[in-house]
Amino acid sequence: MAVEIHMPEPMCLIGNNEEQLVANQEALKVLSAITQPVVVVAIVGLYRTGKSYLMNKLAGKEKGFSVGPTVQSHTKGIWMWCVPHPQKPDHTLVLLDTEGLGDVEKTDEKSDTQIFALAILLSSTFVYNTMNKIDQGAIDLLHNVTELTDLLRTRNSSELSELEEPADMSFFPDLVWTLRDFYLGLETNGHAITSDEYLENSLKLKQGSDERTQTFNLPRLCIQKFFPVRKCFVFDSPTHRNKLSQLQTLSSEELSSDFVQELSEFCSHIFSHSKTKILPGGIQVNGPRLESLVVTYVDAINSGALPCIENTVITLARRENSAAVQKAITHYDQQMSQRVKLPTETLQELLDLHRTCESEAMEIFLKHSFKDDNQCFQKELETLLSAKQDEICKKNVEASADHCSTLLESIFKPLEQEVAGGVYAKPGGHNLYLQKMEQLKAQYRQQPGKGTQAEEVLQKYLKAKEPLSNTILQTDQALTAKENQRKAEQARAEAARAEAQRLEVIRIQEEQKRAEQERLHQEKLKQIEIDRANFRAEQQRIREQRLQEQAAKIKAEQEAQLRQLNEQLQNARATSYHSPNDECILL
Repeated sequence: MAVEIHMPEPMCLIGNNEEQLVANQEALKVLSAITQPVVVVAIVGLYRTGKSYLMNKLAGKEKGFSVGPTVQSHTKGIWMWCVPHPQKPDHTLVLLDTEGLGDVEKTDEKSDTQIFALAILLSSTFVYNTMNKIDQGAIDLLHNVTELTDLLRTRNSSELSELEEPADMSFFPDLVWTLRDFYLGLETNGHAITSDEYLENSLKLKQGSDERTQTFNLPRLCIQKFFPVRKCFVFDSPTHRNKLSQLQTLSSEELSSDFVQELSEFCSHIFSHSKTKILPGGIQVNGPRLESLVVTYVDAINSGALPCIENTVITLARRENSAAVQKAITHYDQQMSQRVKLPTETLQELLDLHRTCESEAMEIFLKHSFKDDNQCFQKELETLLSAKQDEICKKNVEASADHCSTLLESIFKPLEQEVAGGVYAKPGGHNLYLQKMEQLKAQYRQQPGKGTQAEEVLQKYLKAKEPLSNTILQTDQALTAKENQRKAEQARAEAARAEAQRLEVIRIQEEQKRAEQERLHQEKLKQIEIDRANFRAEQQRIREQRLQEQAAKIKAEQEAQLRQLNEQLQNARATSYHSPNDECILL
């Protein structure tokens, strides 16, 4: 969005100390802040002819530019008043009030020409303010224009009398000729004419080639060629002569009605017809470009050089394009600083961000640059952006390397402390060291945000630790050899002890075996005695049993014989008588 400028009052744009012109830095700063296109209206004329009064009316103010009540000139140099354009939105109206020409108090008339030239160079509408009528004196005053044939040249044309059209007149201002206190009748040959026709009649060329005619025609030819768009306004006297000194304080009712009407028409024309200030090629001028024009023209005039329009445009293009390059670079730097966090994980990520910011920077350059026809400044920007890419890539590498180095120190610090503490100064320590290294390397690789140098820095770190690893290996080998020797001796000792133990076990086992055999022999002897005793007892028992059995058998046989006898007896009784003897036998 364009910045609207508020200037409560005019300020000096170009000072005149009668030695050289000086651009006011404060005013230049105001211009540099105006991003809108500018419509520049400058007024030039004899001193004390009411120029400042007209400019105050264009500003819509009763007061502003200094209006003095005496014959002494008030405005020195060129004063500027920037106000919003009343009819063109997003445009700024820049009013330039100039030091009066022909001031009798001046010691150097050269400044008149310089201020006249600057008013034309800087304006899009040039108001030439004269008194009473267009006469030879007024036209001769425009002889300044003939001196500007060099100042305003756009190509090497030696003579204006050749009637050549300048290469590009689009950047020349429109001419508005104001006639103050006009007292003549607007008619010719008895016919009424307009003020514009009056101006054109006054600028007509005479026929002839003699020196006098050429002298007459030269200023008119200059006006025609340099100001193809012309307009004339005539003003009656604004009030009675005795009130002119209070003109600034008089209300519209106290002024001549014709003057009020003419003033209204003048302001309306300026507002509706004044063009945006442009440069060759149709380039619109904004505040910074107008600032650059002021600096360029003032520097050229002070150095005694002729501010050729082409050279001025080239200078302006150089300044503006340089500024556009700087804006683009500034935008690139700001965006990269905001979007890029070094180190980036990959180079491609950084290059993608660079290309995005590079594209935005190029868009800004193209938006603010002009007349970079051979793309000189665009190529310069491309070179700078390429250098920026190299620089940010280098910084990315450095940031990655620094971050990775710090990370490695942090991760591997416990290992280094363990090494210093002799943890790995033992047999097998090197393998333990390598295992720990692998664990820490894996931990390092898992850490995010290391950037593009992650592996390279790791390898450098590992390379640097190889002597330490070798030292641990050598220590490990030496201690392992001693340990192996100790273990061999220990093994031999243990083998000897084992053999002795084995032999002792064998001896004990033999003794135990013999003792067992003796025990078994004794037990066997005992068992034999027991068996012999048992056998004897059994034989005795058998004999006794046989005797018992024989006795029982005999007894049984006897009992059987007795029963048989008894049975025989009973049977005998049954068949015969009983005799006492038989009964006795039975009993």
